[in-house]
Amino acid sequence: MSTMQAQTVSCPHCGRTNRVPVAAEGRPKCGHCKQPLPWIVDAGDNDFTDVVEKASVPVVVDLWATWCGPCRMVTPALEQVARELAGRIKLVKVDVDKNPRVSGRFQVQAVPTLLVLDHGESVARQTGAAPAHVLRSWVEQAVAGRQTTAGG
Repeated sequence: MSTMQAQTVSCPHCGRTNRVPVAAEGRPKCGHCKQPLPWIVDAGDNDFTDVVEKASVPVVVDLWATWCGPCRMVTPALEQVARELAGRIKLVKVDVDKNPRVSGRFQVQAVPTLLVLDHGESVARQTGAAPAHVLRSWVEQAVAGRQTTAGG
């Protein structure tokens, strides 16, 4: 059930605005300077499979809730990691209260729960907030194929 949505992203290299599809294959690049763009999108029960499994890069999934303080703390750190690893990962944010099928699929017991998925298969998982440098290391190790946990 793909909605073919797009989002607007500012290129961290040249500042130009680009439209990036929510669900697509490949890696988004700036139309002006051709540098990789950060790929940060929201997904839910109706489009999670399309958004995550069509990605040709590993997907970091942030399962969060609006009422969760640590979730609000981890969001800017994850977005920083997504900018730093632009072209190498996709960050997908899922509000667990609005999307019970996704949270059930991954048996979410606490938020934030962070996953690294490769073609829909979980390769790493952690619960709780962590600083950006810890999250980046966790993501890079997971993408390299070593399952690890960071922070808690």
